[in-house]
Amino acid sequence: MCLLALAWNAHPRYRLVLAANRDEWHARPAARLAPWPEAPTLLAGRDLQAGGTWLGLGKDRRFGVVTNFREGAPPRPAAPSRGGLIPAFLAGPQPAADFLDGLSGTATAYAGFNLLLGDARQLWYASNRAAPFARPLPAGVYGLGNGLIDTPWPKLLRLRQGLADWSHGGAAGRVAALFDLLADRQRVPHDQLPRTGLEPEWEHVLSSPFVHHPDYGTRCSTVVLIGHDGSLETIERSFSADGTPQDEAAWRLGPAGWPAAGALAPAPAPAPATAAAISP
Repeated sequence: MCLLALAWNAHPRYRLVLAANRDEWHARPAARLAPWPEAPTLLAGRDLQAGGTWLGLGKDRRFGVVTNFREGAPPRPAAPSRGGLIPAFLAGPQPAADFLDGLSGTATAYAGFNLLLGDARQLWYASNRAAPFARPLPAGVYGLGNGLIDTPWPKLLRLRQGLADWSHGGAAGRVAALFDLLADRQRVPHDQLPRTGLEPEWEHVLSSPFVHHPDYGTRCSTVVLIGHDGSLETIERSFSADGTPQDEAAWRLGPAGWPAAGALAPAPAPAPATAAAISP
């Protein structure tokens, strides 16, 4: 996952509003958003190469998101997979603060990462390229990409402002508008590009919220809504290498808890022509 905006306790209806794009090489295999067979109370997509995930939701409405930290040096071959951090957090009952306290001693073994972990009470941000390693975030709207949180890259500022405007619109905001923000393919002019160590042409390719390139680009867009009452809705829209919508997965849970069997149940599949217009 390479770009997201998140509203934490900043909306009258939702404790969490998350709008995120995952960017990856198109050749890298991945599975769509679904409960994991070996962990049916974990709802997440899956990187089929390393086995981890970039975004996950737990039975108790805890959640986690990880992004890679962009830096020049390649990761060490023996470094543990950053995609394993989210399943590890959601596998146990620990609050976010306790999990990060336990991770702090081994965080330097990983390649650079950003981590957002939330539970019923707190949202925490951690990065093994930041000092301090972890800190709680107050209510507000945040942006995260492949730098530290709220690094003012143009595409991050655009998405964060768009989510702030959506959140200030109150309960009438529509999920379709969040997907519109994530679908923004407008690149930044060359003279306004951030300098992150990449070649200028790649800086330009990666400068739009939705990245469109035949080899590397936005693989899926995900919206997560967790209500103050505990209700949960998440929709993931995946894309082919040419940037056209390929598939959609939607899951909804009521405030009373999960189905009696303990497994997630998918929401009815919307018609393709109206898939983006599901209202919260």
